[in-house]
Amino acid sequence: MSLDAAALRRLVEPCASRVDVWTRFAQETSARAVAEIGVFRGDFAAALLEACPDIETYYMVDPWRNLDDWNKPANRADKAFERFLAETLEKTSAHAGKRVILRGRTTEVAHEIPDGSLDFAYVDGDHTLRGITIDLIRTWPKLRDGGWIGGDDFGRSIWQHRDEFEPTLVFPFAVHFAEGMGTRIFALPYSQFLLEKGTAGFEFVDLTGHYGDRTLRQQLLQRRA
Repeated sequence: MSLDAAALRRLVEPCASRVDVWTRFAQETSARAVAEIGVFRGDFAAALLEACPDIETYYMVDPWRNLDDWNKPANRADKAFERFLAETLEKTSAHAGKRVILRGRTTEVAHEIPDGSLDFAYVDGDHTLRGITIDLIRTWPKLRDGGWIGGDDFGRSIWQHRDEFEPTLVFPFAVHFAEGMGTRIFALPYSQFLLEKGTAGFEFVDLTGHYGDRTLRQQLLQRRA
């Protein structure tokens, strides 16, 4: 199923949160095979599985461990991640028959998802330049033609955290990725983005009206000041 800008606008307008956006999206597209990259404590997975009975397979991709090369505030101690995994399993226990736990980075476990099998993937993992690059490149082949990748933290500013942390580069990298793949990308409310696989030609469709300059120069100058 293909959604144009007008249909997507109608879909997101009533939404009160990012979870609303994606549960409505999954319902509208009748997504059956879904992957979430970056599950953390399982709240998003639990909401989608509860609201979308059409989902038959839900891949949960997350290392659930401390990563010594991931410089972001969400990087916790191993014991904390063990608790987060336990929370995830508890929150999604009613749908245990649908979930597939893939504990590892996308570079370590993406091969366990068949190519061309996913209707929808949601990327909310490592938002550094390295992380979003790897996640999009590794996830893209897993989508069927006409499938979708959505994602979080598509913020207009790359400066989400204090100076000691890596910048967040989901925006503008996801836009450049879409251009490289020759496909359409939508900017959605609540700092979300959506890529459609199989469209003919690159297009950046801003449904928020908030995204102007897509270069890094102005943001770097502002931080320097």
